[in-house]
Amino acid sequence: MVMLTASVATVLGAGTGFPVAWAQAGAPQGSPPATGAGGEGGLEIQARSALLVDATTGQELFAQKADEPIPPASLAKIMTLDLVFHALEQGQITLDQEVPVSEAAWRLSVQAGLGGPSAMFLEVGERVRIEDLIRGVAIASGNDASTVLAEAVAGSEEAFVQRMNQHAAELGMKDSVFSNSHGLPGGEQHVTARDMARLALHVLKEHPGILKYTSMKYFEWKDFAAQPNYNRLLFRDPRVDGLKTGHLSEAGYHLVATAREGDRRLVSVVMGAASDALRVGESQRLLDYGFQQFTNTRVAFGENGRQVVPVFKGAQPQVTVQPAEDPVVTVPKTAAGEVRSRVELKEPLVAPLERGQRVGTLTIEDAGGRVLRQLPLVTADAVPRGGFFRVLWDSVRLLFRNLFG
Repeated sequence: MVMLTASVATVLGAGTGFPVAWAQAGAPQGSPPATGAGGEGGLEIQARSALLVDATTGQELFAQKADEPIPPASLAKIMTLDLVFHALEQGQITLDQEVPVSEAAWRLSVQAGLGGPSAMFLEVGERVRIEDLIRGVAIASGNDASTVLAEAVAGSEEAFVQRMNQHAAELGMKDSVFSNSHGLPGGEQHVTARDMARLALHVLKEHPGILKYTSMKYFEWKDFAAQPNYNRLLFRDPRVDGLKTGHLSEAGYHLVATAREGDRRLVSVVMGAASDALRVGESQRLLDYGFQQFTNTRVAFGENGRQVVPVFKGAQPQVTVQPAEDPVVTVPKTAAGEVRSRVELKEPLVAPLERGQRVGTLTIEDAGGRVLRQLPLVTADAVPRGGFFRVLWDSVRLLFRNLFG
C-alpha cells in the first residue's frame, strides 16, 4: 500500500454520493463537535434526543442522545414511503393504480373520526389511487392510507412489516424495530435519532421525488376541508421541504426535517419534544446552526479529480483512478481552509481490473488529524489482462521489484 499525503486547497461545493458518518471519525456523542474539530459547543436541544447531519457528506454536526430507543410514532411512515417508492421504481405498483380500502384501514379512519389518530378518512371497499394515498401519508399522516399502501405493496400488513424490518437491517438501522406501517402503539417498536437520520439520507438519495409530496403544505381530498401538513416548519422556513412528523403520548413529539440552502442540504432529527411548538422550534434551531456555523468544502485530487497510476500485466500500462464520490467535507466556516487529504493506493495494481474496482482510499482530515471522511478510490475504466509477452515481462519486473524493493 502506497500512501501519499498532501495539503489541499479548497473551494466551496457539494457532492452527491451516499455519505460516511462523522461518528465514524470519532465525533463525540451527546454534544456538538468541539471547537476546532467540527463546531461550536454549548448547543442543547430540548428533546429526548436530537441529531443534525449534512446530507452530502453524512457528517454529524450535532448529536444528543442519538442512540436512545424511542417509539417512532408516525416517523415509521418514512420507512413505509421508502418501500412504496421502491415498489414504484421496480414496477410493482404505479401512481395511477387504484387499490381497495380494507376493513382494517377503514377502522383506523373511523378512529380518526371519533377524535383518534390522523387519517385520510377512507371508506371500506372504495378504490383509491396510489398517488393519493402517498399524499395522504406524506401530508396528512393518514394511518389508514399507510395500511392500504402496505397491503398494496406486500399483500398484507404483516408481510409489509417483515419488509420494513429487513430493509432497516440492510440500511444498518441496528437499533430500530417496526411492528406496523403507521407507528401507532402495538407490538415491539422503537427507533433512534441516528437510525432515522440514516433512513432519511437513504430516502433523499434513492427517492428524491418524495420531496414533491412531503413539501406540500395542504392535503386536499374529496370535499373535505384542506388538511395542513403536520410539519409546521414548511410554513415558517422556505428552505424546508420534508420529511415527517410523529407523536405519541408516551413518546412525545418527533420531527425529521430536511432543508436546502444553496448547494447544501441538512437533515435534522428531534425526538421526544414536549410539544408541537417545541419540536418545530428546536428543529429550526438545529437547521439554523448547521447552515450558519458550517460549510461544505471540496478537496483536490489528482488532475481534475483523477489520477493515472501504473498497471502490471494489463492490456494497457496504466489506469485512471478517481474517488467513488465527490470529495466534499463539512467543516466549521472558520476552518474551511484547514483540511488535508491522504491517498492510499494498493501497490502494485495487477490486471485484470474491473471498472469501478476499489484500488485505494482517499482520507480527508482536519488540521488536528481527525478523520472527517473516507472515500473509496476506484478505477474509471476496466483493464483486461495483457498478452503473453506483456504478462511475462511484467512478471519479471514484479519479481525484481519484490526482491529489491
